[in-house]
Amino acid sequence: MTETPLATTPHPALRLTRRAGTALVGGGVLLFAVLLAVSVGAVSIPLSTVWGILAHQTTGLVTPDWTPGREAIVWEIRFPRALLAALVGAGLGITGAALQSVTRNPLADPHLLGISSGGAFGAIAALLHTGLFLGLLTVPLMAFGGALAATLLVLMIARVTGATSADRLVLAGVAVSFIIMAGANVLIFLGDPKATHTVVFWMLGGLGLAQWSHLIYPLAVLVPAGLWLWSQAPALNAMSLGDETAASLGIPVARFRLSVFVAGALITGVMVAFSGLIGFVGLMMPHLVRFAMGGDNTRVLPLSALFGAIFLTLADTVARIVMAPEDMPIGVVTGLVGGVFFLWLMARKS
Repeated sequence: MTETPLATTPHPALRLTRRAGTALVGGGVLLFAVLLAVSVGAVSIPLSTVWGILAHQTTGLVTPDWTPGREAIVWEIRFPRALLAALVGAGLGITGAALQSVTRNPLADPHLLGISSGGAFGAIAALLHTGLFLGLLTVPLMAFGGALAATLLVLMIARVTGATSADRLVLAGVAVSFIIMAGANVLIFLGDPKATHTVVFWMLGGLGLAQWSHLIYPLAVLVPAGLWLWSQAPALNAMSLGDETAASLGIPVARFRLSVFVAGALITGVMVAFSGLIGFVGLMMPHLVRFAMGGDNTRVLPLSALFGAIFLTLADTVARIVMAPEDMPIGVVTGLVGGVFFLWLMARKS
């Protein structure tokens, strides 16, 4: 009589080791992407010089053997920009993963659900009409308000029209996005003509205005909101199986879905305030992670954030060098890659 084979489930210690190895490799790739983004550009700077400037600014133990101009380029311009790209990519990646699970729709994305458009509307209103009446907090707060209002509007329309399915929820989001962007265009038309050029470029996505003093705002939002979403991974796993299954496990479906949307609106609104409209990151990264690592949100959420940070850092690098010394809007790069990815996804599904 043959023996029953042992279960192939990995030992918990082995799973932990694999996760730690994945995180270590991913962190190394992200570090390389950031250093590459700082090194290349209209003025190329060797990686050894980049390391030296970083060590000099953080520890003061390295004696400068480079020009003040190079130090300004690396420390004042490129490092803040690369770090902002990583923060924005991480925020959009983890938000897309959470929205796809809570709506059971693989096409859910902050851009397609109208959240990004609402954030853009609030930011444009602050930049062109209300002024910075709360200082630097004005734009991110109004962007969050616009993103939250757009989220609530999508949910209200879905409830009133009976669009309870995931597909119809995305359609409601797309419709709201068009309406809000029409309103944003009216705000641009009525604004100061001297400032509209900057706002239009910002709407296409751009990180050229990044400063060290600005990084605290996306970081202060991403860390607590992202950790909260990660802590809700078991509930998101249940929601991805259907509302009935989630309710049978004791999850308050409507309230939990609203909480995830609010967290997503907060992250997206603040990211949009500092980066402009950047699409497809929240759509692509969760798909790639699930394709490689499975569908458990305990892994999908943090890895979507990590992959999003890497992707947007590299995309911004491409946007800076492809038309150097001019900056191409990063939304052009993500839109091109996202469109190709979308076609690949359709071909794979068929």
